Amino acid sequence: MARLAHMLKATPRTRRMEILEAAFGSRFGRPTSSVRPKSRLAKGVGVACLFFGAAIAGGSSGALAAGIPSWLMTYVGEGQGQIALPVLQRARALYIQKASQGAVSNPCYFAMDATRPNDPGSSGGRFYIICESQHSFRAISAGHGGGRNLRGVADFSNGRRCARHFGNAQDSELTTGGSYVTAETKTSFKGYYRVAANQDAAFLRSFIQFDGVGETANARQRAIGGHAAVALKGVCLRKAPSSPYANQDGYVPFGKLVDYAGGRSNGCTSWSLGDVKQILSMVRDYPTTLYIYPEAADVSNVARAVAAGQSPARAGLYWNAACLREIGAPKYWSRQVLEPVLAQYKLDHPAPPPRPTPICEGSE
Repeated sequence: MARLAHMLKATPRTRRMEILEAAFGSRFGRPTSSVRPKSRLAKGVGVACLFFGAAIAGGSSGALAAGIPSWLMTYVGEGQGQIALPVLQRARALYIQKASQGAVSNPCYFAMDATRPNDPGSSGGRFYIICESQHSFRAISAGHGGGRNLRGVADFSNGRRCARHFGNAQDSELTTGGSYVTAETKTSFKGYYRVAANQDAAFLRSFIQFDGVGETANARQRAIGGHAAVALKGVCLRKAPSSPYANQDGYVPFGKLVDYAGGRSNGCTSWSLGDVKQILSMVRDYPTTLYIYPEAADVSNVARAVAAGQSPARAGLYWNAACLREIGAPKYWSRQVLEPVLAQYKLDHPAPPPRPTPICEGSE
């Protein structure tokens, strides 16, 4: 994987498409019309954009699936450890498009189906790591945005298992479906926690920034990215002047490390502590794509079908059946609608002044 990533990163654009063809198979970069592109690069970019547009529009499932390698098709489906065809089509098209443009240099790409349940260990996962050059496919668990309940105004909070509400408003804490590219990784010290009797460890959490386009364009503004589903709770300050992380008074944060892999996030994608190590190693210095399903149009179309008493599947739409039964109908909250509501709520309900972190008992 690292070798192919280095080749993509260091290779001139006129050679990049040949490397991608070798990795993805002979269909990659082949024109679908009788018009012959002037160059191999133009050929690849043209078909990648056509493929991405068709996938986003829905397209012919049979025609689009024909470009997916047979080994990867064995993972397509809606069962445990599988990926729904529309999700794979869009994720693959996004990766091919960005790779052909030189925006990503990673031989692997990511996808997430946020319509599936978040049941670590039982549902088979809903975040997908796909490395076609290695014939590698892995499904892992991932958390979705919890949303918020503005009591008396609007309730767009999500349950732990299934997400009903989606949106891209600042401070909404909702998951936004669409296209992303991984960017820089930032690692920060959060505090210490107890690992054994008389033994503490520093908790350093890494955050992978996502950059988006269209509906996801404000991902950086919203601080949307990926991180481990762990947090330090019940924090107090402990005297530890010899620690490299001590403040000017010689104190460090100390708390209990809580794993919420089966829970919700503040809008980011969260993974288990074990899985995040693999993901961090994959994207460091080698950006790649992430496609999160569903987009705003998918949410709206499924909601309309449900309101009309239609089966989304019979209408040519996709939503995980188990979660659809649980949520009833999904809803998308656009930033244009929700941000004014959130701004007014903030004015009407100002946050209390921050309380100082207490000193740990017996720390003085």
